[in-house]
Amino acid sequence: MRFATWEADGVVSAGAVSDAGLHALPEGTTVLDLVRAGLSAALEAGAEALRGPAVPVDSVRLLPPLEAPTVRDFVAFEEHVEGMVAPSGEPVAPEWYQAPTFYFTNPYALIGAHDDVAVPPGSQRFDFELEVAAVVGRDGASLTPEQAREAIFGYTVLNDWSARDLQFREMAVRLGPAKGKDSATTLGPWLVTADELEPHRDDEGFLALDMRVSVNGTEIGQDLLSNMGWPFEELLAYASRGTEVRAGDVLGSGTCGNGGCLGELWGRRGELSPPPLQPGDVVEMTVEGIGTIRNRVVEGVDLPPVRAARPRPRTRKRPA
Repeated sequence: MRFATWEADGVVSAGAVSDAGLHALPEGTTVLDLVRAGLSAALEAGAEALRGPAVPVDSVRLLPPLEAPTVRDFVAFEEHVEGMVAPSGEPVAPEWYQAPTFYFTNPYALIGAHDDVAVPPGSQRFDFELEVAAVVGRDGASLTPEQAREAIFGYTVLNDWSARDLQFREMAVRLGPAKGKDSATTLGPWLVTADELEPHRDDEGFLALDMRVSVNGTEIGQDLLSNMGWPFEELLAYASRGTEVRAGDVLGSGTCGNGGCLGELWGRRGELSPPPLQPGDVVEMTVEGIGTIRNRVVEGVDLPPVRAARPRPRTRKRPA
């Protein structure tokens, strides 16, 4: 089953998706409500919605499939990490192999499958990141991987838009990313329930989904989701380790390899080729079994530069 959220004439609706279009759930019901109700109840509600009339997808604005309470983004592809550290000549840090690493990104910055995305203020190195995200289907804490696999409601495509120049400055302070990552994250086009993708699971338990990204019609990257270092259930188990996760939380896979972002290619080639994204560029991502998102880059807000810190004297006492 596929679930979507959309806006038409100022009215936001949620519903099931078929080849004919979008079928609305009862007014006031959200996809997050379905996720929290559990997969069985959601499938029943979706089947009922599919009996109703269909709205053509191209007649509405697709919104992110759900309002995510939190968004964690992992870095689960070794090849991506290799490319990002290539300019320094260093190998992948041994710590990467020890446990999945993630950061929290901004749930208020989620945008829809076809929305325009603005260049962040001050950035000259704007980039895309091709990912898949899992949506948690039930509350839990310190889940085992086996429990986590049963707790995944479904999957969607994620583009973690990144201002590389801002990101690298921030991370040089041993913190972040912050403003380098929180301007926009595309989620969509819809949420595909986990059972739909089970036929794509390989012998090692990974989802072998084809992932592709193009800019202005030219393919930049292609990979398989099964090249992750850990399957999603281990990412979710780690996210819940010693803490709580809740239904609706979103977990990104991190950027795939083989051109899943421009930054990886810049690192491997030692030059900005292909060039950073510019207003007018169209980025399209397709993940097998899930769907396609397509966003146009537009001019961002022109803001004054950030003021640098003042030199700080180390006075320990107030003047007399």
